[in-house]
Amino acid sequence: MLTEQNKKTVNIEDELRKSYMDYAMSVIIGRALPDVRDGLKPVHRRVLYAMHELGNAYNKPYKKSARVVGDVIGKYHPHGDSAVYDTIVRLAQDFAMRYPLVDGQGNFGSLDGDSAAAMRYTEVRMDKLAHELLADLEKETVDFGPNYDDSLQEPLVLPCKFPNLLVNGSEGIAVGMATKIPPHNLGEVIDGLVAIIDDPTLDDEDLFRLIPGPDFPTAGFILGREGIRKAYETGRGIVQMRARALVEKDRRTSREKIVVTEIPYQVNKARLIEKIAELVKSRKIEGISDLRDESDREGIRVVVELKKDVIPEVILNQLYKMTAMQSSFGIIMLAIVNGQPRVLSLRAVLEHFIEHRKEIVTRRCIFELRKAEEKAHILEGFKIALENLDEVIAIIKQSANPREAKQRLMERFALSEIQAQAILDMRLHRLTGMERDKIMAEYREILALINRLKEILASEVEILKIIKSELSEIREKFADPRRTEIVDHRGDLSLEDLIVDEDMVVTVSHSGYIKRNAVSLYRSQRRGGKGVTGMRPKEEDFVEQLFIASTHSFVLVFTDAGKVYWLKVHEIPQGGRASRGKAIVNLLQLQSGENVTSILPVREFTEGRYIIFATQNGIVKKTDLMAYANPRSGGIIALTIDEGDRLVSTRLSDGEMDVLLASQNGKAIRFPEKDARAMGRTSRGVRGMALEGDDQVIGMEVVSDTTAATLVTVTEHGYGKRTNLDEYRQQGRGGKGIITIKTSERNGKVVDIKLINDDFDLMFITDGGKVLRTRVADLSVIGRNTQGVRLMVLEPGERIVAVAKLAEKEEDNGTAEAEEAALEGGTGEGAQDVE
Repeated sequence: MLTEQNKKTVNIEDELRKSYMDYAMSVIIGRALPDVRDGLKPVHRRVLYAMHELGNAYNKPYKKSARVVGDVIGKYHPHGDSAVYDTIVRLAQDFAMRYPLVDGQGNFGSLDGDSAAAMRYTEVRMDKLAHELLADLEKETVDFGPNYDDSLQEPLVLPCKFPNLLVNGSEGIAVGMATKIPPHNLGEVIDGLVAIIDDPTLDDEDLFRLIPGPDFPTAGFILGREGIRKAYETGRGIVQMRARALVEKDRRTSREKIVVTEIPYQVNKARLIEKIAELVKSRKIEGISDLRDESDREGIRVVVELKKDVIPEVILNQLYKMTAMQSSFGIIMLAIVNGQPRVLSLRAVLEHFIEHRKEIVTRRCIFELRKAEEKAHILEGFKIALENLDEVIAIIKQSANPREAKQRLMERFALSEIQAQAILDMRLHRLTGMERDKIMAEYREILALINRLKEILASEVEILKIIKSELSEIREKFADPRRTEIVDHRGDLSLEDLIVDEDMVVTVSHSGYIKRNAVSLYRSQRRGGKGVTGMRPKEEDFVEQLFIASTHSFVLVFTDAGKVYWLKVHEIPQGGRASRGKAIVNLLQLQSGENVTSILPVREFTEGRYIIFATQNGIVKKTDLMAYANPRSGGIIALTIDEGDRLVSTRLSDGEMDVLLASQNGKAIRFPEKDARAMGRTSRGVRGMALEGDDQVIGMEVVSDTTAATLVTVTEHGYGKRTNLDEYRQQGRGGKGIITIKTSERNGKVVDIKLINDDFDLMFITDGGKVLRTRVADLSVIGRNTQGVRLMVLEPGERIVAVAKLAEKEEDNGTAEAEEAALEGGTGEGAQDVE
């Protein structure tokens, strides 16, 4: 009852602060965070201790979960039964615990997020490994404290023979702090512990090799080691987890499918499948024809069936980017150390466990020493009695009662009360000769044990040897192979990883507009056809360049000023067949007055490859490809250009090829590439062809003796021809060359040359924006000294301005759709060498 005498005035801020701190520490210490020594929160510890007290051992019959829950909440845990049962369920889930501590019988939930059956339906017992957590508990190895109603005692920590905090991990949210420790492989953690015991100054690098990273029960991959290293060094870090997926081919449909067999830790499989279905329905991921879950008790199997001609790697990267098939695990190694929450490094966790085990072994040895000394004391009394057996028997027979007998024995042989009582309690059969020998042997063994225990207690080295021995036993009995594979990772998925690797037609207009389109927009026609519109330029503009490249290709853009810029094909905007595209100046940081003159698609930069340059004044230069691997956004110098000269063409070579130059007046020269030594990026180059009058170089190809192709020469009025390469003899660099085609008013000047074989198609582009695709096989092979045949019908005043070559796999099924089927060629060297 509140009276004036017991009324107390307090500041509300102080009271709130004190009450909140009391509550916070109660949650932090008594509920949410694990102890660094046994890796358990109070509820987990109480569950295991209650099962231990119940005799619910791994080799005993199962008990109803409700029975265990009742004991826990009735004796030790003053909270609801659902919290306790949820704890038991988690301890029994092999997909939640790397090494389950409870052996469950019945429905304990699933990876799909299904709830466990009610506790009245399930049964549990301790797993075999859980006994190692409670081993030696009865030997006064840990402190006990009162339970919530002070009627019983419960352990404040478990002896724990293995580092459970790391092995099974822990997760919890307290007040103002949280812990999230991933599970690890038992064998690896024990190896790390033994190494630190052997060498306390062990280098972190050596420790991280022994414990390379977390080992999740659901397996999968960990991408990269940087996040693991940071977490191990500082106690905080983020690791990227990825599902394990493989590509299989359906024998029935011949289509490919992605099969997911392992998923990241703590990912709900059912929700993952729902998310994939949502992405397919919303068309954020295209190319998936069917999705089903074929998982069973043998393991996970989620099948993603793909549509025809879909690239599995692209779909897989999209799934990684957009779903939980790739997830992050934020590590916070927070645990209770000496009653306080602390963020710990990997080494600190191991060292605290070693200190815990040292205390356990020490206390166990003290307990065993006391018991041994007590036993030795009794056996010492037996020894005295046996040595004076007749007299002892006489004293007992002459005594009136047990009390007198005990008193007379104590006085006669200087025995303690305990020794005298033990002699009186000894059965007569132990006085036989054999039993007397056993007593003496037992006495000698006890003395040896006492000496051994004293040696252990006097030496930390001996204690550490015992810890190592016990760890090795645990490893031998319970360790298993690593499940989660750690792989090197180049970083986050880029936009390119989500883009289909396919061929694109890239067109560039004279005014500098660029775009890309799928090659399927252009249908194949016979020689002499009218063509289709590939780009509708604005007035007084025309298509100047066209080439084929993969969406993943690098694009080196060379300008008439001798500079080079870097693009990816997928960065080029995609437009309709008749659209103008986007101004290239908006994609590149071109200088004023700079014009794009040559574009070279390159799949990747590698050693041993070169770029050959040719200018309109006949200058050639060879430079290592790696010199252009890292252009800046503002461009870099590709070669030095003389005043009045401009870059005409670029080609990739292997350093062992011939260079073939052609001029607009119908001349051509072929010389060994070796005649032009490799030069630096900013050098000018050397003369490749001597030109007469107003003649200019219009094209270049690189060929070899084994090149199985013909040279196609195209003129501006729509004429051209094919000529065998053997008609172009090898000459010295810098010569005038030989005739490759006769030019006249009829056929006009040469526009371009292409090295091509029958498997390729040609594209002709006019200044009116028309595009004609023609099979090379339709062109006749004729000699150099001719004017060629008509290739394309042009409108009055129209002329061809560009030529491109395509590689095609025929797909002829006799339908109109087949005529407009997508081109499947243009990859590899064929795509890389086109201009």
